[in-house]
Amino acid sequence: MLINRGQAGPEARGAVCALGNFDGVHRGHQSVLEIAATRAKAARRTLGVVTFEPHPRSFFAPNAPPFRLMNAGARAHRLERLGVEVLHEIAFDAALAGLSAEAFARAVLVDALGVAHVVVGADFRFGKGREGDVARLSALGEILGFGVSEAPILSDAQGDISSTAIRAALTDGRPEDATAMLGHRHRIEGRVEKGDQRGRDLGFPTANLSMEGLHLPRFGVYAVTVDIIDGPHQGRFGGAASIGVRPTFGENRPNLEVFLFDFSGDLYGAEISVGLVEFLRPELAYDGVDPLIAQMNADCEAARAILAQDAHAHGH
Repeated sequence: MLINRGQAGPEARGAVCALGNFDGVHRGHQSVLEIAATRAKAARRTLGVVTFEPHPRSFFAPNAPPFRLMNAGARAHRLERLGVEVLHEIAFDAALAGLSAEAFARAVLVDALGVAHVVVGADFRFGKGREGDVARLSALGEILGFGVSEAPILSDAQGDISSTAIRAALTDGRPEDATAMLGHRHRIEGRVEKGDQRGRDLGFPTANLSMEGLHLPRFGVYAVTVDIIDGPHQGRFGGAASIGVRPTFGENRPNLEVFLFDFSGDLYGAEISVGLVEFLRPELAYDGVDPLIAQMNADCEAARAILAQDAHAHGH
């Protein structure tokens, strides 16, 4: 997949593009992509996505609590898996925020990216003060020479599928509900960082990932799957992960620590993707190391049972 962060070259122009933030790349986003993919195939054009980095919400409320479901790298991985050939990542800054709807359509969609057609969700807004909607985009497309399609909002029994509803499910420790809305597991991706080596001393060497900038799921222990994306140990493993601040050892900044089952090797610097399968228990402070080790053994046993059941249910 080609990632373009500025003026598009000839190979990236003329695409049929899904346009939006795509945080989480949930089932609603996927329906926008499917419409774009169908149109791209019929017109024999490239399938693209136009998105923003950072997320506009980060720009307008820089001091708000972290809310993103995925970082830019994780979003790019997911879009590539869905067949996107060109990803236009537009820098969201004061200059972009200040563009009128017409100026955005002209300067970004036409001049910079040369889109042939854009597909947006029914609630899409653009331009300074969110002045533009789908009808305005269609009218501008007619003037400026690109087509526009609208994707309806997707709902399930609980209501509209949205990044907000997915965040709420994760905050409550309901990763299965998040999975149902996402159409894939909620994943935390990044490069493995040096931890304090405490897990190794306890007999549970863990890979540590930063949660910086990401919405924090409920603190506690989860059954997880782990994809090692690069390096000599590539593959998928089961595991047990702890998300939180490690209260037994004093308060720390939130992170994710994952113990991979049936794995040995050094993962420092490798890129990994951790998928949340099921919440096992809340984060607790233990009075010393021995009760903690006993609990970790019980957690791993519970996680193995859940993953075996999950693999059986999905025919793995």
